[in-house]
Amino acid sequence: MRAKFLVLTIIFLGSSLLSFSQMVRPVTWTFSQSNLNNNEIELTLKAAIQPGWHLYGTKLPEGGPVKTSFNFKPDSLNYKLVGDVSSLKPPLKEHDEVFNMNLEFYNSEVTFIQKVKILSSKPFDLKGSVEYQSCNNETCTLDDHDFVFQIKGAVGSSVASATSESEKSPKHGLWWFLLFSFVAGLAAILTPCVFPMIPMTVSFFMNSSKSKLQARIQAVVYGGSIILIYTLIGTLVALTLGADFANWISTHWIPNVLFFLVFVFFAFSFFGAFEIILPSSWGNATDRFSDKGGVSGAFFMALTLVLVSFSCTGPIVGALLVESAGGMVLKPIVGMLGFSLAFALPFTLFALFPQWLSNLPKSGGWLNSVKVVLGFIELALGLKFLSIADQTYHWRILDREIYLAFWIVIFTLMGFYLLGKLKFAHDSDSKHVTVPRLMLAILTFTFVVYLIPGMLGAPLKAISGYLPPMTSHDFDIRKIVREEVKLGDFHTSAVANEPSSALCEKPKFADFLELPHGLEGYFDYQQGLACAKAQNKPLFIDFTGHGCVNCREMEANVWSDPRVLAMLKRDFVVVALYVDDKTTLPQSEWVTSSYDHKVKSTIVKKFADFQIAKIGVNAQPYYVLLDHKEQLLVKPTARDLNPEHFIEFLTKGLAEFKAQQTKK
Repeated sequence: MRAKFLVLTIIFLGSSLLSFSQMVRPVTWTFSQSNLNNNEIELTLKAAIQPGWHLYGTKLPEGGPVKTSFNFKPDSLNYKLVGDVSSLKPPLKEHDEVFNMNLEFYNSEVTFIQKVKILSSKPFDLKGSVEYQSCNNETCTLDDHDFVFQIKGAVGSSVASATSESEKSPKHGLWWFLLFSFVAGLAAILTPCVFPMIPMTVSFFMNSSKSKLQARIQAVVYGGSIILIYTLIGTLVALTLGADFANWISTHWIPNVLFFLVFVFFAFSFFGAFEIILPSSWGNATDRFSDKGGVSGAFFMALTLVLVSFSCTGPIVGALLVESAGGMVLKPIVGMLGFSLAFALPFTLFALFPQWLSNLPKSGGWLNSVKVVLGFIELALGLKFLSIADQTYHWRILDREIYLAFWIVIFTLMGFYLLGKLKFAHDSDSKHVTVPRLMLAILTFTFVVYLIPGMLGAPLKAISGYLPPMTSHDFDIRKIVREEVKLGDFHTSAVANEPSSALCEKPKFADFLELPHGLEGYFDYQQGLACAKAQNKPLFIDFTGHGCVNCREMEANVWSDPRVLAMLKRDFVVVALYVDDKTTLPQSEWVTSSYDHKVKSTIVKKFADFQIAKIGVNAQPYYVLLDHKEQLLVKPTARDLNPEHFIEFLTKGLAEFKAQQTKK
């Protein structure tokens, strides 16, 4: 075989030298498409072959020449391939003396057909390439050709032309994307790593503004800096560092521990332990900008906000980075602009209001009480960052019950402070408790009472997104009760009677990863897929993460529904793919990405890359149902706290899977 390959190489190199000054292209391609129905089209890929040349077929034995292959860029949200590429005429077959094997080829014009099911009603580009080898009696050529089909959508779609050039089609729906990004920016304000930044903003502008004009200038600079940082620097990061950077800064222990320490630092400052004073050299430099409104200080606060909030804004920003890394520049810029506009708006308003508060006492009194209360909140919410690092690296220093114990103590002390039973050095003496303080104390102690059952394993659904997962809870009284019920051969719910799908083999990573609510499944895609085939069940993929707030909310509010649990146990093989776990894989399980062509050696890199390359999305939670050919059964779904919608998602996927099995 080596000798045969050497002969072919010599022929190829010799012909290349003889024709160095002239590019040989014996095969030309044209592309078109036609509608089959409202949600299915047929792609036509036609090859015109010059006389005396032949094009090798799509099915060749190993060790032979390069076969003709069609590669379609994965885009599971917009389309699904129906079957394989087929030719309208059968290929010729002949024994090749060089390779000593029977080969298929075409020596005249041939048309290839690929059916596609359209999943989206919006316009999109279906991209791909064809790789092929063609030969005559003297020489051979290797070539490839890119193509782009412009699809108008599933409903009311009409025949559209295709182009074989690399120009992009006009961008559609940018205004809607801008609006969506704007709403996402407003929602990001309520996340646990953004909301605590509000008191920092108020404190900074309250102490640094010397006049109304300066406060307004600083506020405008502050808001503009947020927009600038997200829009400009965020896009540059996407083009240079790629989508993995968003995952790194939101899950790696270094930024998360740093953010935790920053929150503790600010909390202690609010308690009055010390005043945050910049070095005199910094102060002198800032004074030189006083006429401009303290531009440097406002920009620094904006940069701090962007960095600290990235753990919660990462999934949104990361989705935009994927768009940019895939070659689309305009869309991520528009998305970043819309997101940052909304994100900056509330902070800009808060930056304007401190001037109104400046007439209040600078220390003691109501203002100092507000700072102390905010300090308690800062201290509690700062634990979220330490928890993310703890979970992704399996330190087990901040399990769920330890986390809850900290919160119970922190908010109990906050309640006593509001009642005047706890005082700090800068607090003013008060002879009585005001009605607002009393009402706030009642709410605080009510919250503490709500937290206490969580120490025994109560799900605490209202704040489940802020807490470590239930799987990290060592003492869960509900598990003990369930075990007692089972020992007594008595079942109290439909889920208890529902048998779980038997595992085909011991799951990888089960020694440190676990599914919620007693579910059994896998944490490796290939293992889960193999078991799904063996049990003839569809595959349920949960793209999740230790630091994913919305994942915990879904598990607590939706997965806990007995009907959802019953379906997951009975009808699917469940695989949870953690996209933020830092565990290093054995070298035999390393993979080279088809997306960025880098080697992935950890769980986070392997499955985060898999989600991007396979699904085209990098947000969590994200739920996908696949058949045994690794094709989507239904459109994936994300965070939706309505159990009825999730049941509908599972039911449709199961029905589609059963329909496929019936056709076989």
